[in-house]
Amino acid sequence: MPTLFILFGYRFFFWSNEHEPIHVHVNKGESEAKYNVETLELIENFGFKKNELKMIESILEENKNVIKQRWDEYFNKRFEK
Repeated sequence: MPTLFILFGYRFFFWSNEHEPIHVHVNKGESEAKYNVETLELIENFGFKKNELKMIESILEENKNVIKQRWDEYFNKRFEK
């Protein structure tokens, strides 16, 4: 499970056998969430509070292209900007 980065204690990662659409998992402690990277839509949330989700969404928005590029590199797909 490749870790993309860790910011403010939030670990952003994807599983090695992922599927499209491009999505990312985030965890901190016992909490975990899953987001669609392209739309920044929250898919699942297990334990994060509203203010934590806002922080996560802000981080995702700032790093959207990095996440997409890392996904592409890992799964050997063509990255389109």
